[in-house]
Amino acid sequence: MADRVTAPAEAYVVGAGLAGLSASIELARAGVKVRLADSAPRAGGRCRSYHDPALGMVIDNGNHFTFSGNRAVAHYLEVIGSAGGLIGPDHATFAFHDLADDSRWTLSVNDGRLPWWVFSTKHRTPGTSLADHLPLARLAMAKREGRSIGDLVQTHGSFWRRVVEPMMLAVLNCPAAQGSAWLAARFLRESFLRGGRACRTMVAHPTLDAVFIDPALAWLHLRGTTPRFGERLRAIRFEGDRAVALDFGDRSEKVGDAAVILAVPPWVAGEVVPGLTVPDRFCAILNAHFAYIPPEDAPPITALLGGTSQWLVCHDNRVSVTISGADDIIDQDREALARQIWAEVQRTLGIDAPIPAWQIVKEKRATFAATPDQDALRPPARTRWRNLFLAGDWVQNGLPATIEGALRSGDSAARLALGQLPRYRAG
Repeated sequence: MADRVTAPAEAYVVGAGLAGLSASIELARAGVKVRLADSAPRAGGRCRSYHDPALGMVIDNGNHFTFSGNRAVAHYLEVIGSAGGLIGPDHATFAFHDLADDSRWTLSVNDGRLPWWVFSTKHRTPGTSLADHLPLARLAMAKREGRSIGDLVQTHGSFWRRVVEPMMLAVLNCPAAQGSAWLAARFLRESFLRGGRACRTMVAHPTLDAVFIDPALAWLHLRGTTPRFGERLRAIRFEGDRAVALDFGDRSEKVGDAAVILAVPPWVAGEVVPGLTVPDRFCAILNAHFAYIPPEDAPPITALLGGTSQWLVCHDNRVSVTISGADDIIDQDREALARQIWAEVQRTLGIDAPIPAWQIVKEKRATFAATPDQDALRPPARTRWRNLFLAGDWVQNGLPATIEGALRSGDSAARLALGQLPRYRAG
């Protein structure tokens, strides 16, 4: 059993994405002096907002969804004072539009834990039966034994195409049949198996920065932490069982008795930590944004099937489309993609309008590929060095690469550095 860790007086957090911010906040709450650095010019990592000159407005880089039952999200937002920044439906309803035959429906999950909705033809997906949903119970019980979703669920038919595939593609960001059954199970157990109250789809309003990033930076600033940006970690020097210095290229900082939390991408961690095994295969996400005010009666979020677009989100001043697992289209011409996606937006919103100002945002390495083999490469937060800990949605936290997973990993790394048990189970 590991020796009990003495809480440090000081900690270095490298990486100011959500995982790094979460770790910094938990450390600062415990009275630890936090030194936060990031190679980027600003905080947020892959969860960011910016002013887009093509659109003439502030947008998020993509549509980042959370669920109403996400415990780490709720804790993080409560601490930084922005708990009211997420908006979503009063109940768990999901609008769908199948572009193949132009059919539309709404899947409605009842609030309680008992899934009465699967017994109702009015609430479940058209063309599916109660029996179709039974394999989901088997999937929800999957263990971490290297099986894929395709090993447990039939990958053809209406139920796969209209229910399982779009849900798991969005959650795992890799081809659904190849996705980890264990990660799918963890998602289901924390969302749909807890009832509709836990799986309302929430989005940050008005922006990701306004809800997740700016309040966190302000909270940390009040406690003496001012992040240093444009500082890339190039190496870590180790002596015995401790990290003793951080090399930022133009200078080397001695760590002393401080804890170090690496909240950097896996390829960076793999370069600076000897012998560290990390995921090495990634999947893309593509987002399209259009400066168009959506119709007042349009659903806030619509899942699209049978086309290129997957999730259409209506904001106050724009519409945005997210395409997960976008590796097959990520290198296509931007304007051709924008026109193709806009045609599908028009069909879904029932409008006839020329393409407005648009922007395509490509994230080629958006998340690790959530397959069984890649999940097996995810390291735990604790390393073999007493004062070095890992954070990030790619670190083993028992969830796919999500906002919830990133926040959990940062919180857990900080608590380990403080000599405390993690707040969230990793598996």
